Amino acid sequence: MQNIWPVSDPFVQSRTVVNGDIDAFGHVNNVRYVAWAMDIAWAHTNALGLSFSDYERLGVGCVVWRHEFDYLASARAGEKIDVATWIAKNDGRVRLVRAFEMRRPADKRVLFRGQTVFVSIDMKSGKPARMPEEFISGYVPTE
Repeated sequence: MQNIWPVSDPFVQSRTVVNGDIDAFGHVNNVRYVAWAMDIAWAHTNALGLSFSDYERLGVGCVVWRHEFDYLASARAGEKIDVATWIAKNDGRVRLVRAFEMRRPADKRVLFRGQTVFVSIDMKSGKPARMPEEFISGYVPTE
Protein backbone atom coordinates (compact mmCIF):
# COMPACT_ATOMS: atom_id res chain seq x y z
CA MET A 1 0.00 0.00 0.00
CA GLN A 2 1.32 3.42 -0.97
CA ASN A 3 2.07 5.89 1.81
CA ILE A 4 -0.11 8.98 1.39
CA TRP A 5 1.38 10.88 4.35
CA PRO A 6 4.19 13.47 4.23
CA VAL A 7 6.38 11.23 6.43
CA SER A 8 7.14 7.52 6.27
CA ASP A 9 5.56 6.37 9.53
CA PRO A 10 3.08 8.74 11.17
CA PHE A 11 0.94 7.80 14.16
CA VAL A 12 -2.59 7.40 12.73
CA GLN A 13 -6.03 6.96 14.26
CA SER A 14 -9.35 6.76 12.46
CA ARG A 15 -12.60 8.34 13.56
CA THR A 16 -16.08 8.72 12.21
CA VAL A 17 -17.70 12.15 12.17
CA VAL A 18 -20.79 12.22 14.40
CA ASN A 19 -23.67 14.71 14.46
CA GLY A 20 -22.19 16.47 17.51
CA ASP A 21 -19.12 17.39 15.42
CA ILE A 22 -21.24 19.32 12.91
CA ASP A 23 -21.83 23.09 13.07
CA ALA A 24 -24.54 25.34 11.61
CA PHE A 25 -22.85 25.20 8.20
CA GLY A 26 -23.42 21.45 8.04
CA HIS A 27 -19.76 20.43 8.26
CA VAL A 28 -17.25 19.61 11.00
CA ASN A 29 -16.69 22.62 13.23
CA ASN A 30 -13.13 23.95 13.22
CA VAL A 31 -12.75 23.48 16.99
CA ARG A 32 -13.36 19.74 16.54
CA TYR A 33 -10.28 19.48 14.32
CA VAL A 34 -8.21 21.19 17.04
CA ALA A 35 -9.64 18.84 19.69
CA TRP A 36 -8.86 15.83 17.47
CA ALA A 37 -5.31 17.13 17.01
CA MET A 38 -4.82 17.42 20.78
CA ASP A 39 -6.44 14.00 21.36
CA ILE A 40 -4.06 12.29 18.94
CA ALA A 41 -1.11 14.24 20.35
CA TRP A 42 -1.77 12.68 23.77
CA ALA A 43 -2.40 9.24 22.27
CA HIS A 44 0.90 9.46 20.39
CA THR A 45 2.72 10.71 23.49
CA ASN A 46 1.39 7.71 25.42
CA ALA A 47 2.41 5.38 22.58
CA LEU A 48 5.92 6.86 22.78
CA GLY A 49 6.03 5.76 26.42
CA LEU A 50 5.36 9.11 28.06
CA SER A 51 2.24 9.81 30.10
CA PHE A 52 0.98 12.67 32.19
CA SER A 53 2.17 10.71 35.26
CA ASP A 54 5.66 10.77 33.73
CA TYR A 55 5.38 14.53 33.33
CA GLU A 56 4.41 14.77 37.01
CA ARG A 57 7.26 12.47 38.07
CA LEU A 58 9.77 14.50 36.03
CA GLY A 59 8.26 17.83 37.10
CA VAL A 60 8.39 18.97 33.46
CA GLY A 61 5.62 18.94 30.88
CA CYS A 62 5.00 20.11 27.32
CA VAL A 63 2.37 22.78 26.70
CA VAL A 64 1.11 24.51 23.56
CA TRP A 65 2.95 27.69 22.64
CA ARG A 66 1.54 28.15 19.13
CA HIS A 67 -0.87 26.49 16.70
CA GLU A 68 -0.75 26.96 12.94
CA PHE A 69 -3.56 25.14 11.14
CA ASP A 70 -5.00 25.16 7.63
CA TYR A 71 -8.57 24.00 7.02
CA LEU A 72 -8.55 22.72 3.45
CA ALA A 73 -11.81 20.86 2.91
CA SER A 74 -15.03 20.01 4.73
CA ALA A 75 -16.16 16.77 6.30
CA ARG A 76 -19.74 15.77 7.05
CA ALA A 77 -21.53 13.45 9.47
CA GLY A 78 -20.89 9.77 8.85
CA GLU A 79 -17.60 10.27 7.02
CA LYS A 80 -14.48 8.49 8.19
CA ILE A 81 -11.40 10.62 8.84
CA ASP A 82 -7.82 9.43 9.33
CA VAL A 83 -5.96 11.66 11.78
CA ALA A 84 -2.15 11.54 11.68
CA THR A 85 0.58 13.10 13.77
CA TRP A 86 4.34 12.97 14.05
CA ILE A 87 7.18 14.85 15.67
CA ALA A 88 8.52 17.28 13.06
CA LYS A 89 11.27 18.96 15.13
CA ASN A 90 12.80 18.78 18.57
CA ASP A 91 15.52 21.25 19.56
CA GLY A 92 16.50 19.10 22.55
CA ARG A 93 16.22 22.12 24.81
CA VAL A 94 12.77 23.66 25.18
CA ARG A 95 10.76 23.39 21.93
CA LEU A 96 9.30 20.63 19.86
CA VAL A 97 7.03 20.80 16.85
CA ARG A 98 4.29 18.25 16.28
CA ALA A 99 2.72 18.07 12.80
CA PHE A 100 -0.81 16.97 11.97
CA GLU A 101 -2.73 15.96 8.88
CA MET A 102 -6.31 14.74 8.55
CA ARG A 103 -7.55 12.96 5.44
CA ARG A 104 -10.78 11.45 4.24
CA PRO A 105 -9.73 7.94 3.16
CA ALA A 106 -12.63 7.62 0.71
CA ASP A 107 -10.98 10.10 -1.67
CA LYS A 108 -7.61 10.67 0.13
CA ARG A 109 -8.43 14.37 0.30
CA VAL A 110 -6.51 16.42 2.88
CA LEU A 111 -9.02 18.19 5.12
CA PHE A 112 -6.72 19.72 7.70
CA ARG A 113 -2.99 20.19 8.11
CA GLY A 114 -0.78 22.09 10.46
CA GLN A 115 1.53 22.08 13.38
CA THR A 116 1.75 22.92 17.03
CA VAL A 117 4.82 24.25 18.78
CA PHE A 118 5.13 22.90 22.30
CA VAL A 119 7.45 24.22 24.99
CA SER A 120 8.63 22.34 28.04
CA ILE A 121 7.79 23.96 31.35
CA ASP A 122 8.43 23.42 35.02
CA MET A 123 5.08 22.08 36.19
CA LYS A 124 5.20 23.94 39.50
CA SER A 125 6.27 27.39 38.31
CA GLY A 126 4.91 27.28 34.75
CA LYS A 127 8.20 28.74 33.51
CA PRO A 128 10.21 27.30 30.62
CA ALA A 129 12.39 24.36 31.64
CA ARG A 130 15.03 22.35 29.84
CA MET A 131 13.72 19.08 28.43
CA PRO A 132 14.59 16.02 30.44
CA GLU A 133 16.41 13.23 28.61
CA GLU A 134 13.11 11.30 28.38
CA PHE A 135 11.69 14.06 26.13
CA ILE A 136 14.80 14.23 23.96
CA SER A 137 14.88 10.46 23.40
CA GLY A 138 11.08 10.04 23.28
CA TYR A 139 10.08 12.91 21.01
CA VAL A 140 12.34 12.04 18.07
CA PRO A 141 11.47 13.68 14.73
CA THR A 142 9.95 11.36 12.12
CA GLU A 143 11.64 11.22 8.72
